[in-house]
This record gives sequence, C-alpha cells and structure tokens, in this order.
Amino acid sequence: MEKATVERIADFVGKEVVLKGWLKAKRSKGKIHFLLVRDGTGVIQCVMEQSNVPQDMFENADHCPLESSVEVKGTVREDKRSPTGFEIDVSSFKILGPAEEYPIGRKEHGIGFLMQWRHLYLRHKEPHAIMRIRATLIRAIRDFFDSRGFLLVDAPILTPAACEGTTTLFQVGYFDNVAYLTQSGQLYNEATAAAFGKVYCFGPTFRAEKSKTRRHLMEFWMVEPEMAFCDLEENIQIAEEFVEYIVGRVLEERRKELEALERDTKPLEAVKRPFIRLHYNEAIEILHSKGSDILWGDDFGGDDETMLTKDAEKPIVVHRFPAAVKAFYMKKDPEDPRFALCMDVLAPEGYGEIIGGGQREDDLKTLEESIKAHGLPMEAFSWYLDLRRYGTFEHSGFGLGIERTLAWICGLSHVREAIPFPRTLDKIWP
Repeated sequence: MEKATVERIADFVGKEVVLKGWLKAKRSKGKIHFLLVRDGTGVIQCVMEQSNVPQDMFENADHCPLESSVEVKGTVREDKRSPTGFEIDVSSFKILGPAEEYPIGRKEHGIGFLMQWRHLYLRHKEPHAIMRIRATLIRAIRDFFDSRGFLLVDAPILTPAACEGTTTLFQVGYFDNVAYLTQSGQLYNEATAAAFGKVYCFGPTFRAEKSKTRRHLMEFWMVEPEMAFCDLEENIQIAEEFVEYIVGRVLEERRKELEALERDTKPLEAVKRPFIRLHYNEAIEILHSKGSDILWGDDFGGDDETMLTKDAEKPIVVHRFPAAVKAFYMKKDPEDPRFALCMDVLAPEGYGEIIGGGQREDDLKTLEESIKAHGLPMEAFSWYLDLRRYGTFEHSGFGLGIERTLAWICGLSHVREAIPFPRTLDKIWP
C-alpha cells in the first residue's frame, strides 16, 4: 500500500493507498459516509460504505469531530463529478488525533475573529490559496534574479542606524549599546554590489509606523536588488521586466488558487511592458484633475496612489519625485536638482506602490552634506561613506514589498491577509 497525497492522487488510480490528513467536512446518506479529507496539498472526498468496513469503524467516522487528524486507507478511482476528479473508496479509517469542538464554524465571521484564530484559519480555503500563491511568487522572484546574474547576499537584521527615517525604527538593546531592526537592506546592498556587481537581499524588514491603513504592516518581507554601473533608466527597465515576469509566473502556475479567490485575472494578464510612465509633475496634474488637493512637493499618500491607479490598465511608474521628500541617499537629477532620480511602481486597480527605488548618490562630498542635512549621525555611516572613498561608482536599485504585491495579485482588501501571521499596530498575537 502506497502513501499518497491529494496533489498527486492521479498517479494512484486503481491502487490502494494510505492518506493522512485532517477531516475537513462530512455528510452521510443512508449507509454511506462522505468524508472530505485535506492533507495540506488539497482536499479529496473519501467514500465509506457501511458494508465495506467494520461496524465500529463506520460509527467512529460518523462521530469523528471536524479537524481531527485521520488516516484513510482505500482504493483511488476517477470520478468526474468530484472537484478533484478522483475519490477514495475507504477500506479503513482511523482517528489519529481527535479534535475538540472547532471554533471556526461554517457561518460568516468578521476579520477580527478570523485574525484572532489566524493559527487555525490558515487551514481554510482562502488563506490556503493565498499562501500557495505567496510561495510561487517568492520562488519566481528568486528565479528572476538568479537567472540574470544576481547574487543573493542577505543583509543584517540588526543595524546601527536608520535607512529610511529615524521615526520608524524599532529599537532593541544590544548588550551595552542600542541597535535597530532593519528598515531595509539597501545600504548593505550597495557594499555588496561593489564586491559582486549585481546583488539582491531578501528578508523581513520592520517599520514602526503608527498606521492602520490597508497597506501597512509592522513586519513585512522585501526583496531588494542593487546594481553597479546602472542608472535610473536601466533600473526602471529591470523593474518593469521583473514585475511582468513574476505576475506571469503566478498566472502560469496558480490559476486554480486564483479561481478559489474569485480573482478576475484579466487585469493581471494586461501586465505587459511597457508600463505607463509619469514624471512627478505629470502625476500631480492628473491628481488635480481628479479632485485631489495634494500640493506640489508633497509625497504621495495612499489615497493619492489609489486615485492615480484606480482606472489604470497597467502598472504606473512615477519618476523624479521632489528630492526634499526622499531619503538622504537619493541622487538629485542633474538637469533639475529639485528632483531626485527615483521611481515608484504603482500597481493598478487602486493598489498603489509595490516598488520604490532609484539611483544612489555616488559623490562623497554631496552624500556627507545630505547626511548632515537630514540630521543623521555621521559616525553611524562612516562605513557607508567608505564606498565612495574607495572606488565610487554609479549604481541603482529598488525594493519590492511581498505583501503589497501579493495583495494586488490576489485581489485582497488588506495586506494582513498576505502574510501567515501579520504584525499590525495593535496586533502581535498569535
């Protein structure tokens, strides 16, 4: 008897198998039990006829609590009426771990309740589909960079200084000193790019932003490529190719999961280069025409991004934001120093920013002046300035947030659904 999984059940037609999993649902019709068993790879109906098993086994199955772990033995057969196309005729049924009364019933529950029981809710159809899509998205991201000559060089989680801004740092004790949870691996990426040319890091990042919007988490995952001898234009081109590729991979490999989420895939199928490109000035004009009261010089907020992208058929690349609202390391546009050589990629359908990046300042004196102007401690960036002292070079990069990108691809209303255990302003449990 072979050990089977639901995902590969087609390989076992006509064979006797053993399947271990959890009892998702059950119903009875006369002398037949219909048992839905999930094993983590999928769900399959197991048909138990009273005449084919001992009486006590038939009764045990009838009284088995939902979400109990079980072992089913039986013969696999094709059945086109089944959602999977297959069923198992049960010859043996054993309860391995009986469950207590399951707290998540079939009735509708609010998001607060489901987040409280997140550790159990992950077993259900929607989060199950989302996490499978997330895994494919992450694999596609790695494949994109690995196949294009990028080297994975991960950045530290504990850092001595800020990258994005001192007001959003999580401070932790580091023996007799103070350290911070990383906001971004970018500064370290610049060092590794000087060593390896094209690199990327991939890991968790932390922002102590007191925000309750649908786009914010305190802990999220980000992939950050950095490229030596790369200007803003090439950086944008790579970002466009990257987004097109990862969306295409999800469409190719996870159609079934997208269908389970009732995601309309037509907008995703339209994610083809070239994307829409807007200078910051053009974007401001469009926002004003749509009724926004944003002032020239302001950075975009979530409402602005939603307004700009709600009716867009493709992602929008907004480039050259005012330098005053960008980080200290952004290089200014030599043609108009009011602007930084930066870009944001905004997802359509109102989802907004999924990528932020730009060209880095490569002049030592200019960078020192920028650090002072931002009120940052020069000593904390001495190693970063060394990159300009010892062979400075033109370089660019960007960061893509996994949860925001996944929320857009899956059509989710909030990024908290895009990570197994979300960390929000008022939630750090479970």
